[in-house]
Amino acid sequence: MLRELLECLGDVGDPRDPAKVEHRLVDVLAIAVCAVLACAESFEDIALYGRSKRGWLEHFLELPNGIPSHDTFRRVLMLIDPEQFERGFLAWTRRTFVAGRDAQSPSQIAVDGKTLRRSFDRRRGRTPLHLVSAFATASGLVLAQRRTADKGGEPAVLEDLLAGLDLRGALVSLDAASCHPGVAATITGHGADYLIALKGNRRTLHGAVRDWFSMHAFAAGGTLRPCSDTWDNQHGRLVRRRVFVATVAELPDATGLVAAWPSLRRIVAVEAIRSIGIPAPGAPQGVSCQIRYFLTSSAAPGKHIAKAVRAHWAIENCLHWVIDTGFSEDHSRVRDRNAAANLAVLRRIALNLVRADRSRPGSLKGKRKMAGWDNAFMHRLVAP
Repeated sequence: MLRELLECLGDVGDPRDPAKVEHRLVDVLAIAVCAVLACAESFEDIALYGRSKRGWLEHFLELPNGIPSHDTFRRVLMLIDPEQFERGFLAWTRRTFVAGRDAQSPSQIAVDGKTLRRSFDRRRGRTPLHLVSAFATASGLVLAQRRTADKGGEPAVLEDLLAGLDLRGALVSLDAASCHPGVAATITGHGADYLIALKGNRRTLHGAVRDWFSMHAFAAGGTLRPCSDTWDNQHGRLVRRRVFVATVAELPDATGLVAAWPSLRRIVAVEAIRSIGIPAPGAPQGVSCQIRYFLTSSAAPGKHIAKAVRAHWAIENCLHWVIDTGFSEDHSRVRDRNAAANLAVLRRIALNLVRADRSRPGSLKGKRKMAGWDNAFMHRLVAP
């Protein structure tokens, strides 16, 4: 896989002065990938890994001037164009995980953004870096990544983010920040269906949908029955989830909705009633109710849509949370925009390499430590 990755990164331009280059770009990137895979979190860690594993690295890297210093790793990742690096990462995921070993296209792709909390720079007036990722919920693999100025800029990068993916037949799920007809048109234009959260930022539509479901689903005597009614008692709370699906024709002003939203077929309402803990005698019951709404172009059965609504959270639980806790992304104090974005790509490359391994059971943390300790296992991860 490492060889395929380096081939896909071959289009990344080397911004260094050729007369002053002592270390090949491919060597720098290969060491960085292996080091991050082996739990490196800083430029110093990457250089330390390289020095510790020089004998093994020399089996497949030229290393004409030995292992680069941590300053070299820092400068290179600061100078590399993040857009070129991200496109190389996208080409690798398509070649290795989509078109290669996992030939089936992912059935659901969740798209969401994440802010690198400590990447701000007050002296230069720079806000934290915001990244938008496309995540295959079934396989747990990161398919693509793009950076944007802030959360409000997510819709602007979606076209570029999804352009390189084969979306035919997939369901693309997004949060309310991307609730816009133009985003829906982009997704359907790629041959996919959308599932987009509808909130107050689309005030008129949200109000109309809320009022209709209040009358026909949640009011006494409502005629709309739930397509899914499940109970969940995990994590110290009891949750009842009811999912209601209505066709566009059932709502008022159906013609206007269809005209504004490309291929919109149905509106979804998800009611979650939560009871947290067991109250003491005489104490009030800790019960809350939340209703969320979604727009979708999918013609799948209502139960499948209900599962897709919950599956979207995999991008939070299996990507953002893992990157924060397992790779310490939120603790990284790298403030250079290019370096922070390129390090984020390296973390997602490492995550994909570990999750693609089926040779032995084990946690993500355990496999990364094993990769740092055992050269044979590292070789299995990067060069199967």
